[in-house]
Amino acid sequence: MVDSSRSREGPPAQELARALAERISWEREIGASGYRPGTAPAVKAEAAAAGPGGDPEARLRDLREEIGDCTRCPLHAGRNKIVFGEGDAAARLVFVGEGPGRDEDISGLPFVGAAGQLLTKIIEAIGLTREQVFICNIVKCRPPNNRDPEPAESGTCGPFMLRQLEIIRPRVVVALGRPSAQYLLDTDQPIGRLRGMFHDAHGTKIMPTYHPAYLLRNPSGKRAVWEDMKKVRDELGLPGAR
Repeated sequence: MVDSSRSREGPPAQELARALAERISWEREIGASGYRPGTAPAVKAEAAAAGPGGDPEARLRDLREEIGDCTRCPLHAGRNKIVFGEGDAAARLVFVGEGPGRDEDISGLPFVGAAGQLLTKIIEAIGLTREQVFICNIVKCRPPNNRDPEPAESGTCGPFMLRQLEIIRPRVVVALGRPSAQYLLDTDQPIGRLRGMFHDAHGTKIMPTYHPAYLLRNPSGKRAVWEDMKKVRDELGLPGAR
């Protein structure tokens, strides 16, 4: 028999306490300050549905249908599933990585492995949830052994990612890692020189930062990522912005 009173009251107090403790732990780990769980408003793009082209959710569905069972580049030969991306079709914040990994190739969803779990913590550290942002990659199929996409692969699949940005019309795009930043900014500069500042491209502001997978190998980079994400938080006017 279902305890209806518990259903109405939500999760048990110990579960809420554990979740809060995990967020506080991450906040301390990366040096975050001023974050108040549950205070971030939804970050919908202003009048997105009334913007050019109409309903962004429908346009994203149309784009996914256009991609179809893609065989446009050699990556299709080794993939399990196409990883189109997921999240709010009217988000003001989009995260772009270079390509799916093993876990993503199996599930068909972006950033669900260990790096994805870390990305979720980063998103929550600025007061948002994964449901309030959009997450995608330059290429939609997993490169062999998780290598960086080759120029021909990015050149073939990258335009679909750019069309996702055109549909969503975010205010800020966070480029996760060197391949993503270099593609979005059409540059060969290293990520260390690109991160830490906004770049104007594709009708939005691009903030390059280190990829979560890099942080798993180099935890010392978390401080730099937090500094980048504070600028993103401030640009979006989220709680804790100065």
